[in-house]
This record gives sequence, structure tokens and C-alpha cells, in this order.
Amino acid sequence: MKLIVAAALASAAPAVAQMPAAPPATPAPASQPVSAAPAPDYAQDANWLCRPGRADACAGNLDVTVVQGNGRTKVEKFRADKAPAFDCFYVYPTVSNDPTPNSDMNAGPEERQVAIAQAARFAAKCRVFAPLYRQVTLTALRQVMTGGTPAVDRVLPLRDVYEAWNDYLKRDNKGRGVVLIGHSQGSGVLKELLARYIEGYPIRRNIVSAMLIGTNVAVPAGGVVGGDLKRLPLCTAPGQFGCVVSYVTFRSDSPPPQGSRFGKVAQPGMIAACTNPVTLLGGKAVPDPIFTTAGAGSSGVAQPSWTSTGAVTTPFVKVPGLISTDCVNANGFSYLSVTVNANPADPRTDTIAGDVVANGAILEDWGLHLVDMPVAMGNLVELADAQAKAWRGVGLPVKPQR
Repeated sequence: MKLIVAAALASAAPAVAQMPAAPPATPAPASQPVSAAPAPDYAQDANWLCRPGRADACAGNLDVTVVQGNGRTKVEKFRADKAPAFDCFYVYPTVSNDPTPNSDMNAGPEERQVAIAQAARFAAKCRVFAPLYRQVTLTALRQVMTGGTPAVDRVLPLRDVYEAWNDYLKRDNKGRGVVLIGHSQGSGVLKELLARYIEGYPIRRNIVSAMLIGTNVAVPAGGVVGGDLKRLPLCTAPGQFGCVVSYVTFRSDSPPPQGSRFGKVAQPGMIAACTNPVTLLGGKAVPDPIFTTAGAGSSGVAQPSWTSTGAVTTPFVKVPGLISTDCVNANGFSYLSVTVNANPADPRTDTIAGDVVANGAILEDWGLHLVDMPVAMGNLVELADAQAKAWRGVGLPVKPQR
């Protein structure tokens, strides 16, 4: 049986010179994840999917067509910040089609496509760094889902990202604030990096926030910290920094079924974190979604035309007011519920693609995994910028680590 599954397919920031001075950031502790495979040399820029100032995977066309409820459209040109005052460190989800259980260090079209869809837009506010890493591949995932036992090196993804993080700290950080951004497998790797090599060390004070999207982050029921992460709480208020944004998405009319892989954790007394990036405060909200025009890719249901009144020619599209989001805790699951505010009388689409499909059937236990980030992409970018401004306003210094 062939499975086609993918685990993912404000005001301007002040100049760096205006920021409070901070000593250079320091690497993570000397102990490291152990794998038999040699570590990549991240001092070689070829081992990075995205770095600032390059024509690479994060340098594509990011223009957006805005489709209003009446069908009228306008194009918003993307503009990268010419002097961003903070950094973003991005780890991509399970996308590799390499035939081996762990991927190689060569960027294929799937890695480049997910970088442009999930990471590149943050360049409107920050410098974007995205390492290549030897992730667990889609090939291995398909084998596991059909009862196979591929020879996966599960330490390798964390070890690679650990090495890339240390290289970034040594070469690039220089005391700047940094937002960690991941999706799916990438978020899982970042969660481990935070728990083992960042939370208990001075470098934690450089963390503006951690956006761990599309993975389960355990927190105490009724609490915001003390589960998977012991010091970094969930973000719950505007202007807060040094905190975590995490959620998994499901349609409001298709909540997680029993046995769902997302929205539930095994630890007693814990629930999966849900942070609505629109408000951070809870309650239903209208996000700023930015979808890829072509839809969620070959692993999802085809996206109907965004509007019947004309073609959308940009690679990205906004549909203001089409969806609402709300954190829901019900039936043992905690998740970001997505409601499509369809109006059959107007020319816009009445649905969004994003479900995972295998053999023509929707895998309901995956929810809207393919669009976890797009449903609130505009909000995530603006939130990162607001949190970085708050971090710079405090001007937290980091002492050199011995």
C-alpha cells in the first residue's frame, strides 16, 4: 500500500546600533548528543538551507494576493527588512523524499519549498538561519505507518541541529535576540534542544521566544510551565518574551478522534499546549492567514480556486476573515480549532486545504497539519517582531559561559 503522507509540507525594528549592548552569546554545554555518524561542519555555508544575504531557499517570491470577501483582489509586495535587529533560527518539518531512513545533507526541492513557505516570510522582521539536517525521512515515516521498522538514527536530527546551533552562536549571534521556529519534526528537535541545552544555561536569556508549531508540548493542566520545558512558560500576554508558542490544528467540525497523534500527551496530569498566536489570551479570534496559492501539496486535498472572479497569480494568498481560530480543550485533547467562515453567496472559496491524505482518504488524526503555520502566518511574523522589541527594551545581558 502506497502512502502519500507529509508531516508538513508593526513598525520597523530599530537599528542594531540603538539596541542595548550585550556580550556575545555562548555555545551550548560541551556534552552533546552521541551518534556514530560524523557531524556536519556548519562553518561551511553549504550545510545551511538559508542564511542571510544569500540567494538561497529563503530568497524566492513572497508576494501575496489579498482576496476580499467581495472577490476584489490586490497584490501586497513582500519587503525584507534591510537591517533586522533580531534573528530567527528555523528547523523544517518532515519533508525529505530521500530513500534512506535519515536524509542526506543535500537540499532537494522539498526542503527548498518548505523553507519558502514557512521560514522566508520572517525575513520581513529578522535574519533567517535554517540548517540542513539529517532528519527522519518521509520514506521512513511511511514504513513505520505500515508496520515497518526502518533503521532510523533518531539521535542524528538533534545532534545535527545542536551543531548548527552552536555554529550560529559562535559565528553569527553576537548577543542578539533569537526566535526559534519549527514545525512538526523540526519543532520536536527544537523542544529537545531547549530542554537539554538551552533552558538550564545562560544562553536562555537570548531566547526571544520559541515557536514550536505542529508538535505536542506537555504543560500541566491549568498551568503554563513545568512539563516538557521546565523554565520557559507558554506565551500568554502581549509584550511577553522568553516564552513558548505551540499548537496543533484541527477543523472545528472535525475534532481529534480517539487515538489521534496530535493534541494529547502521555504524561499524567499534563495536556498538550495550545497558544492562539492571534491574541495569546484565549478566546476565538480572526487570524491573518497566508496560504500557498497552489494549496497544501500532493499530500493534501486539492485547494479549490480561491475566487471565482479572477486568477491569483502570486505564489501566496490572503483571505481576510475567512477563518477563525480558538484554543479548545475537550475530550482529553487540546488544540487550535479552525473554523471556516464560509459564505456560499460570495465569490471566495468556501473551504481551505490542509488535511493529510493517504490513498485518497483523509487521515483525520492528523488534523490540518499541513497548514499549521499558514493559518496564522501573518500573526506569527508580527508576534516575533513584537516579542523581539520587548526583549530589546529590557536589554538582557548574557555573561560569557565558562
